Amino acid sequence: MGKVVMYSSVSVDGFIADENDQPGPLFDWLSSGDVPLDESGVLKVSQASHDYTRAYWDQIGVTIAGRHVFDLTDGWDGKPPSGIDHVVVVTHRPAPDGWNPEAPFHFVDGVAAAMAKAQDLAGDRTVEVAAGNVGGQILAAGLIDEIRMDVVPVVLGSGKPYFGPVNAQHLLENPDTVIQGNRVLHLRYRVRH
Repeated sequence: MGKVVMYSSVSVDGFIADENDQPGPLFDWLSSGDVPLDESGVLKVSQASHDYTRAYWDQIGVTIAGRHVFDLTDGWDGKPPSGIDHVVVVTHRPAPDGWNPEAPFHFVDGVAAAMAKAQDLAGDRTVEVAAGNVGGQILAAGLIDEIRMDVVPVVLGSGKPYFGPVNAQHLLENPDTVIQGNRVLHLRYRVRH
């Protein structure tokens, strides 16, 4: 079974989007360099960001996201982002009307069912959990092994918190990776269990 990683770009004050679900400058680092991060050629980062991010992205087998993120992105048009094989959507609702049943998206009710489905699909590859409400629920359930944050030098002041509405303390190890890119600081923490 692969590790479970909670991940997102985040402001220095801990937000992954503003109150209107807009990321603002949180993804600017993805176009702040000259090294292509994917085949589209749109994402270009520093060499340090490329080496760190590309290696991580290549390990991901499945991403778990909430229905809110799925709806905001229009389901990524049925194609998982960043070349990921599958997306597990935590929701109490069925797939949208007209949704392609062949698309590699799986709609499940609850974080426990989402994790079971994701680990089955991922095998030995990484299960990525989108930060926010669902990520916070999975952290609270004790199912996160690692926290990855792309910290962007901006203060949003308010918005959607990285950990969602966390209501308990969770200890992390010291960061075992700290990499400075252009307009981003990549951090990785292991979660104490």
